[in-house]
Amino acid sequence: MGNLLSDSEIDRRNILNNPYALEAIQKEVGLVGIKFNSEYKFTIRQVAQFYEVDQRTIERYLVNYADELKQNGYEVLTGELLKEFQKELDTDMNVGIKKARRLGVMNFRAFLNIGMLLTESDKARLLRGVILNIVIDVVGKKAGGSPKYINQRDDTYLLSLFAGQNYKKAFIDALTNYVDMGNFKYTIYTDKIYKSIFKEHAREYRALLNLAKKEDIRNTMYSEVLTTISMYETGLANELKKKSKEKRAKLSSLEVDEIFNDFESNPAWVPQIQVARTKMASRDYGFRDVLHPELKEYVGPLNTAEFERFLGDKSAELAERIEEYKETFKRLKDK
Repeated sequence: MGNLLSDSEIDRRNILNNPYALEAIQKEVGLVGIKFNSEYKFTIRQVAQFYEVDQRTIERYLVNYADELKQNGYEVLTGELLKEFQKELDTDMNVGIKKARRLGVMNFRAFLNIGMLLTESDKARLLRGVILNIVIDVVGKKAGGSPKYINQRDDTYLLSLFAGQNYKKAFIDALTNYVDMGNFKYTIYTDKIYKSIFKEHAREYRALLNLAKKEDIRNTMYSEVLTTISMYETGLANELKKKSKEKRAKLSSLEVDEIFNDFESNPAWVPQIQVARTKMASRDYGFRDVLHPELKEYVGPLNTAEFERFLGDKSAELAERIEEYKETFKRLKDK
């Protein structure tokens, strides 16, 4: 995650879409606004006073970042809604606010949003540092100390991993039975699959996630990526078998390369690969603070559902999921 939140909308959205981080930040900041419709609201004047800037500065940001701030909780109250809000104001509040016909207010989320944007405020700069520290701490704690294996908290992970073992075995068997090369072929063509799907060699992926030599990189992959790899492996296994049977002999490395190139150039793969790259790039950036250089264009903000999926109470530790799916594993194994 970049340190300059004011420069990165993706980073801002990743924080503001994370309900666990927002809860921790609100506790840390401890700022209380005007209770209205079950949440605290802050007037433009209050926001300007907190960040120690002129009210016109806040108003300028409201114009320049209108869509973003509205999406995150800025609104203009009018009519009956405004009257209801004005009833909640203390009697010593500014008379102008009491008589206003239109009033811009922010909830805590929008309050944080503008604090991430303000470059004129020292208090906003300090708040950004606090926010980043809290987000890192929250994700780390929710992920059990390290986000390296946060993918395993997804309830679809284990089934994708287990099912993938069968496809991996079929691919290895096809290389053994139909390709005329030494054992190096297993490394070469597995690596080519990774490169085709997420534009990185296995060693590059391993380095970015700082994996030890003994750690299996598939244990760190999201279910969508594992599924795409499985689709490659089963498809290629079938192609190798078919071509070898037609030739009535094992295939040379050049023939296998040609088969692979034809296979990966099939336009039917485009939607599946787009999904795998987007999920890997966005989640690794949002959860692991890892940016894949070759996948920069695929990085997007995570929505609230993604944070619930990997950090929420419904996400469970791998050991718990093994027990949960033990019977399912047995049925798959028997097939």
